[in-house]
Amino acid sequence: MDTSPPGRKDGVFDQLNGVLRRLVREAEGRDPEPSACVLDAQSIKTSANVPATGQGIDAGKKIAGRKRHIGVDTLGLLLAVWVTAASVSDNVGGINLLSSIAKAHPRITKAWADTGYRTKAIDHGARLGIDVEIARRDPGQKGFKVIPRRWVVERTFGWLMNHRRLARDYETHPHRSEAMIRLAMIDLMSRRLTRESTPNWKDS
Repeated sequence: MDTSPPGRKDGVFDQLNGVLRRLVREAEGRDPEPSACVLDAQSIKTSANVPATGQGIDAGKKIAGRKRHIGVDTLGLLLAVWVTAASVSDNVGGINLLSSIAKAHPRITKAWADTGYRTKAIDHGARLGIDVEIARRDPGQKGFKVIPRRWVVERTFGWLMNHRRLARDYETHPHRSEAMIRLAMIDLMSRRLTRESTPNWKDS
């Protein structure tokens, strides 16, 4: 039985994201369809109701739970999302995202990602006609410094975390988590277009 929020299964959330993203891009003076994207992943803890079979451990970040793989345009607006166990590598997530993005956004020929996206993702992007460039941290860097391009997708994760339902993963099924992420972006873009302030649960 599919217990997804109404609108997920029939693709309404995807359609709304697409319409709003194009409107936001046009309002920012951009082409409605992007030509570049940024990829990243976020490991997140889960609530007690999430089945153990849908979870895993991100050994690098030492987080048990799920992982949100997302692709965004250069404004940080969602293009693709895939929620998996935290044990799924960024490389595997990147391959999935690139396939989805290439199919839905054929104008995209450039992608930026971090060092977690290694040879397989880069080669897969090349086969799709997408040049995947690794945005690396300066090895001599000390302290915090914004990394070009990567900060865009990191900011998107920050936007998502401002939604209480996404502070951790509460959903029984991964596809429901994906639906919640799309709903959060629909809310964000709607407020951006109408110039409404976005309430933050952290301030309540």
